[in-house]
Amino acid sequence: MNKLMQEHRKRFGDFEVIEFVEPTEIERLRAQLDVDAPLTLHWTWEYGQEVEELRNLYEKGKVNQWNAERDLEWSIPVTNDDWVMNPEASMLAQICKMMGKDEATQKAAAFDELNHLLSQLLHGEQAALQICGQLTNACPTMDEKWYAASQVTDEARHIEALSKFLHRKMGTIYPIGPTLKILLDELLRAETARKKTLGMQTLFEGMAVGIFDLLRGESRNALLTEMIRRIEQDESRHAAFGVLTMRRAVREADASEKAEMEDWAFEILEALNANQQIDMLQILGPKYGIDPLNLTQATLVLPNWAELNSMPYMHTVIPNPPSRSTASSACSTASRGSRRRPHSRTAERARADGASADRRIVRYLALFSAQQSPTAREQRWPEDALAIDWAEPWERSSSLS
Repeated sequence: MNKLMQEHRKRFGDFEVIEFVEPTEIERLRAQLDVDAPLTLHWTWEYGQEVEELRNLYEKGKVNQWNAERDLEWSIPVTNDDWVMNPEASMLAQICKMMGKDEATQKAAAFDELNHLLSQLLHGEQAALQICGQLTNACPTMDEKWYAASQVTDEARHIEALSKFLHRKMGTIYPIGPTLKILLDELLRAETARKKTLGMQTLFEGMAVGIFDLLRGESRNALLTEMIRRIEQDESRHAAFGVLTMRRAVREADASEKAEMEDWAFEILEALNANQQIDMLQILGPKYGIDPLNLTQATLVLPNWAELNSMPYMHTVIPNPPSRSTASSACSTASRGSRRRPHSRTAERARADGASADRRIVRYLALFSAQQSPTAREQRWPEDALAIDWAEPWERSSSLS
């Protein structure tokens, strides 16, 4: 398997992380606004229904449209003087508390962390907008073209809602992280509709459903909660489109094509996982006296790291991998936008299914959920973490190891 961004990797014990340290390189990546994306346009003369489940999904989307300006209560205040999310859900807030900083600083740190996350989600929505535009050209059936076209409207609305929220309520749109920029460019440059659907609709949209669901559950602000609820409802349809489409694609693919899709999907997810929020920590860590790599190393040895790390992946992407024969259940799960949390039985069931259906599924489970702990809040950070100087380099030989 190839590893993306190999030149930016470093090893912490058994784990490899991706880190960009040169500001000039980061700015160069962000300045690359034009992406060479070769694409074959595909005509079709069949205008009747060919894929019933996609036509049904398209009809469902038509009746669930909403207006970002009219349907959200923009008068609700959002301020870093309040907890915009539960304190336990903010890594920066927790570390600030352990460092002895006051509650106002903890609230500000949680606000900044959310601001950065929503900014990255906004950039991802723009990539989804452009990829869905590509899919209207490249997809072979009219049902796929119809749905991709309807998703373009959804993505435009998400960009509108998130950008207005960030401008009006948070005051900042953080620039795209270098790791995310490289991965989104990889999807934009993908040669085929099948690969674009796998990368964006199945992997990134599946991740988005998990992230938005976790955010909604931790939100303490009514405007944020309602905006996320509406976006998540749309994203669940997008993820369902990916699962439905890839189920058909995998069924028609030969063994070598399946292996190629699975390896490429793993490369994308492995790179996402390898960043471990370092791009965010490089920007916000110094503001709060936190060394990014120090915190990353400490996080990797948490007793419940596997559970915390797996949450966005185990929500939709891993339970519903496109190579599994049970992909039909994924569609109903994604379209319902269910609020599932990672659980050991989920991992065990997926391991069993993976062993019988496809050996590569085991790699996903090893990467994201090696061992499930009871709950995220039972032991977010160990007591020994209180003794760490978070602003100073930390060695793996610490008592936490």
